[in-house]
Amino acid sequence: MIDIVRCEVDEEIKSQGKKLGFSKVITCGDLKLVEGGTEDKNRNYVSNKQNDVLMNPELKSLKDKVHYRVSGLNQVLAKLAVNNDVAIGLGFSFVLNATGVERARILGRMRQNVKICQKIGTKMVVCSYANNLKEMRGSKDLLAFARLIGMSGDEAKKSLNWKPNLKKVRQI
Repeated sequence: MIDIVRCEVDEEIKSQGKKLGFSKVITCGDLKLVEGGTEDKNRNYVSNKQNDVLMNPELKSLKDKVHYRVSGLNQVLAKLAVNNDVAIGLGFSFVLNATGVERARILGRMRQNVKICQKIGTKMVVCSYANNLKEMRGSKDLLAFARLIGMSGDEAKKSLNWKPNLKKVRQI
């Protein structure tokens, strides 16, 4: 199982990752990864074939509408992500650091994004996305988190075992 973190990966992070049940800990610098933004930024990002992961598209979403949540992802963006081999990332650290109503909103938006990804067949990545050692969580905790936001057991395992496509042609 693989975990993606935002902090620099040193020996302490690697050893903690091994203790928590991960075979490899990857930093954001190793991937072509961007955090979600407005819907236009998300569209530009998933339409580029060189990118690997759109992380937490629900974060910069504005107010929810009356009849649905504005989660930063829709069917069109999910289809673009499938066609361009871009995975949708769901980081646990944002849920961990949020409190009260904001945590409930983030979880609801993540659940909606999971449903859209399941419907379209988009790859999903669940990771701790930790800023520091204390925010790292074990593989079983992340599996439980994936089940909480609506993934089946097999989908949760696939999302933790996701590997970037190293055969992508990168332009420099």
